[in-house]
Amino acid sequence: MSQHALIVDDNVSNVEALKALLYREGVVATTLISPIDLPDLLDTLAPVDVVFLDLEFPNYTGFDVLEQLKADPRLAGVPFVAYTVHISEQNEARQAGFDSFLGKPLDVQRFPEQLQRIFNGEHVWEI
Repeated sequence: MSQHALIVDDNVSNVEALKALLYREGVVATTLISPIDLPDLLDTLAPVDVVFLDLEFPNYTGFDVLEQLKADPRLAGVPFVAYTVHISEQNEARQAGFDSFLGKPLDVQRFPEQLQRIFNGEHVWEI
């Protein structure tokens, strides 16, 4: 059975790029463009192995969304990856409880190895 990622990002081109990278690694992705739809999605979401979460949304921050996700027992133990162009927020992301941090744009060459490390339980903090 393939691994499953949840991508929460309001930028469709970023979502498509990450989905393509994940697909190349055999990972199926569910995407969510607006955090407002999160409660409905969580009720129907198949188990996930990793969550990629942008930090910037209209009317939300990724930190707000992280709190919501971490409160859901179905996501207990799932690594949360902040991925953002705002690489200056790395320390804030660490303090907020993210497990890993990847700067955008993602490095196509390094991503497979970064993803494998995340799946192996490592905390990957790279920009």
